[in-house]
Amino acid sequence: MDGELDEAIRKLAWLNFDCSRNEFGSCVARLSELKILLTKFPSLPPTFEMTPNAVEELKFARAVYEFAVILSMEMKDQEAFERDLVQLKVFYMDTRGMIPTSPDEYPVLGLNLMRLLAENRIAEFHTELELLPLGALHHPCVKYAVELEQAFMEGTYNRLINDRKAVPHESYRYFMDLLAETIRDEIADCSGQAYDHLPVNDAMEMLMFSSDQQLLEYISERQHEWEVQNRSILFHMAKSQPRVGVHSFKLIKQSLCYAQELEQVV
Repeated sequence: MDGELDEAIRKLAWLNFDCSRNEFGSCVARLSELKILLTKFPSLPPTFEMTPNAVEELKFARAVYEFAVILSMEMKDQEAFERDLVQLKVFYMDTRGMIPTSPDEYPVLGLNLMRLLAENRIAEFHTELELLPLGALHHPCVKYAVELEQAFMEGTYNRLINDRKAVPHESYRYFMDLLAETIRDEIADCSGQAYDHLPVNDAMEMLMFSSDQQLLEYISERQHEWEVQNRSILFHMAKSQPRVGVHSFKLIKQSLCYAQELEQVV
C-alpha cells in the first residue's frame, strides 16, 4: 500500500471522528481534502488504470463517496446529496466485476428513491428504478421506497402512516419528513379544486397546522393564488377549473383524514 493511500485512510479516520461529534464544519473540510487526494489515484474513473493498488483504491474511493452522500443527508443539503450521488453511481455501475459489491449500495440507491419521491419527482423516480438490477427490487430498502411511491400515487395515505413506522434505516426518516410536506402540498391542491372557499380553522385542520400563523405563513410562501378574507380562504384557482364530482369529493375528504393521521405519527 503506497503513501497516498495510507494518507487517505488516515484522513477518513479523522473524518469519521469529526462526524461522530457532529462537527460538520470540520467534516466538510476534511471531505474536500479527501476528494482532492482521490484525484491522485490513477485507478479511479475515468482512466481505470490497473495499478497494483487498483482494487483497494476503488473500494476506498467508493466508501468516501458513500460517506459524502450520508453526510449531505445528515446536513440536509440536498444539492450536495445529488452531486455526490452522481459521482458515487459511477463506482456502482462502472466497477462491477472489478471490486466486490458494496453492502451499502442498495440502501443508498433506495435513499435516492426516497429523495425523488419526497420532492415529487415521480418521472425521475421511475427512471432511476428502471436502471436498477432486477435483484435490487427485492432489497428491503428499495422495496420500501417502491411501496411508498405506490401508496403516494394511489392517495392511500394510511399506508404511508404504517410504512413510516417501519423504515428500513434511520437515515430514511429525513426524507419521510419531507414526504409529509409533499403530502401537505397535495392536500392543498386538492382543497383548491374541491372548494371555492374554506374557513381558516377548517383549512388549518386539513393542512395539519397548529396555529393560524403557521397557515398564513404557508399561504404566503407556497400558495400565492389563495386569498384570505374575513377568516376564510378563497381558492381562486378552483373557480377556473371544472368542479369535481361527488365521488371525487368523498375521496378527497378520505385522503385528508389519512393525511391528518400521518401528521400525528410524524
